[in-house]
Amino acid sequence: MTEVSVRAVTPAEFDVWQAELAAGYAQEHVSAGNWPADEALDRARQAIAVQLPDGMATPGELLLIGVLPDGSPVGRIWISLTHPRGLAHCAYLQDIELVAERRGQGLGRALLAAGERAARERGAHALELNVFGANETARNLYESSGYRVVTQQMRKNLLT
Repeated sequence: MTEVSVRAVTPAEFDVWQAELAAGYAQEHVSAGNWPADEALDRARQAIAVQLPDGMATPGELLLIGVLPDGSPVGRIWISLTHPRGLAHCAYLQDIELVAERRGQGLGRALLAAGERAARERGAHALELNVFGANETARNLYESSGYRVVTQQMRKNLLT
């Protein structure tokens, strides 16, 4: 596997990341049937603002860029060192995104491993995440990286 290390995001990268994160998060919720399309982007922006009240300076948040040994960026990862439900020593993977042209090369797995190392170095004993059910690629990555289901939400459409 190609080695990926992580470094802190720069302010310019953070601004781009926030916009892309909000758009992607909004689309995931629309696709899952959670939010109406006309409200989704505002809801996503609000959710991110709540989690990052001080932007990239919010304490306990790892906002990292994955880089190859030559320094070229391959993606980004956001890990909260404090779990949203207060689980002791359990960090929470908020987001991971690989540069589109770098997908399919094993770099997603390497970026995830680098994020796990960063969380472990800061005292985390475990890393938890949520993945949308329709995101089969991400589910496969997590399962093959040793993650297991600890809770599961299910939904049935009653109108079709």
